[in-house]
Amino acid sequence: MNRVSNHPILEEERSSREVQIFVDGKPVMVREGEMIAAALIANDIFINRYTAHKHKPRGIYCAIGRCTDCIMTVDGVPNVRTCVTEVREGMKITTQQGTGIWSEEGRQ
Repeated sequence: MNRVSNHPILEEERSSREVQIFVDGKPVMVREGEMIAAALIANDIFINRYTAHKHKPRGIYCAIGRCTDCIMTVDGVPNVRTCVTEVREGMKITTQQGTGIWSEEGRQ
């Protein structure tokens, strides 16, 4: 896993328990409370979505929730900004295709 463990501004990394999420159906172990985008990068997952018109891959860009490059479908809800959304145990995250599609899970 690739992580910054000691940062001059953020200080030392705090330990937290590991939880399991599912990315495109595959189980992935991540740290509880970290942002989805950071958890994915730590697990060598860099593509969050594909654009609607030219199907170009996109990943994290601004990392502060201002752009939409990091959006993914999370628990059936499309267009979730993964750079500002914390992971939770059991989350189901899928690489978003175009503008995304609401699933039955996300409508509840």
